[in-house]
Amino acid sequence: MVAAPDPVRNSQELDEEDNTLRPSFLRKVTEALDAEDQETVYNLVEPLHPADIADLIELIGHEYRAPLARAITDLLGSDVLAELNDWVRDDLVDELEPDEVADLAEQMETDDAVALIEDLDEEDQAAVLAEMEPEDRAAIESALSYPEESAGRLMSRDVIAVPEHLTVGALIDYLRSDDELATEFWEVFVVDVKHRPVGTCQLSWILRTPREVALADVMKRDQTLIPVTMDQEEVALRFQKYALISAAVVDGSGRLVGQITVDDVVHIIQEEASEDILRLSGAGDGDINEPIALTVRTRLSWLVVNLGTAIIAASVVGLFQGAIARFALLAVLMPIVSGMGGNAGTQTLAVVVRAIATNQLTSSNTVRMILRELRIALANGLSLGVLIGVGTTLIFGNPHLGAVIAAAMVINNLVAGLAGILVPVTLDRLRVDPAVSSAVFVTMATDVMGFFSFLGLAVITGLAA
Repeated sequence: MVAAPDPVRNSQELDEEDNTLRPSFLRKVTEALDAEDQETVYNLVEPLHPADIADLIELIGHEYRAPLARAITDLLGSDVLAELNDWVRDDLVDELEPDEVADLAEQMETDDAVALIEDLDEEDQAAVLAEMEPEDRAAIESALSYPEESAGRLMSRDVIAVPEHLTVGALIDYLRSDDELATEFWEVFVVDVKHRPVGTCQLSWILRTPREVALADVMKRDQTLIPVTMDQEEVALRFQKYALISAAVVDGSGRLVGQITVDDVVHIIQEEASEDILRLSGAGDGDINEPIALTVRTRLSWLVVNLGTAIIAASVVGLFQGAIARFALLAVLMPIVSGMGGNAGTQTLAVVVRAIATNQLTSSNTVRMILRELRIALANGLSLGVLIGVGTTLIFGNPHLGAVIAAAMVINNLVAGLAGILVPVTLDRLRVDPAVSSAVFVTMATDVMGFFSFLGLAVITGLAA
């Protein structure tokens, strides 16, 4: 039997190269919305995959989102909302009545439903939960009781758990006979009488094992258990380290309360990586759908901090006004020293923050890491120092000036390497996110030391006499 072609892959809506919706398709949708032709809008959107419908909602203008949601009615399902950007989803949910939100949440996996409801105001949360079935409401209220970005918020409660005394045949019969069980799973969790996980059975093992064999003889007893309060970033690291597809989540008493699957972890890895990169630059969430006022407030706060550090660096320059006045070339060359030091510090900082985030840098290897970065900084500083020193000598015909800027380049690169590792490590030890504030301190250190070393050496050696 030949499989039916994927309607989206064979349509004209997607660009084949980058798998994004074509601008011409977006124009068709917006034109139909402007004409209030809901039937045309529905027919245009219907062939799309839910993930592409989510992309469509994100790509069109804010003023079109509510009319689009009303036009596509049943196409705006839980699988579409689960794929939406958080800010866009909040906008759409604001347009829906509590009973409509409740209907969508009941169709979702628990973790997706929690993501939908957790950002609502308390009043709206209560209104939505009141419209839900008691069982679904209890599951979501339980999840909301856990800390944000914890395994309890992330986990799904749809798990297959069976006692270890079953045989493989009995397990297969049970899976086939109970229509209330989860429909998508990769492994079955085996639990004891207190509902604590004692092992797992992959579906491939179950299908390939004779029916009469006991689960206790084929299950894998060594498993990775996730505490319900574990931070989601640590959960992602566990999945990455042990190559997990799914993992059991346990409460304080060790009882099985849910599972986390790799599809959820992929989203976490993407979110955490993007978050760290944007925090290093002080850009906040960096989401193009974020409200402008919030974006301005986030960016401006760090720009003000940077302004303060720039004033500190400028004050160092002010100490050497006389030297600069006597030898103007100092003002021309000093930004090179500070700029190269800043670049070197940023390189080290990026490596160290990533190492901390992935648990590659711990207290057991911090000293070794410091010595490693100092050796790298020394090698880079000497190389750059020779290049800038020779170049300065040839261009300005002043070997003395070339020697001074070469020495300052070496010193500032060493400072950059040291600050690039000590600042994030220190902040991490103080329980401060190193991705948020490290860049400010590293930049200040390299600017101040770049100016101070270059201008100070010029004065000490008599270059600016």
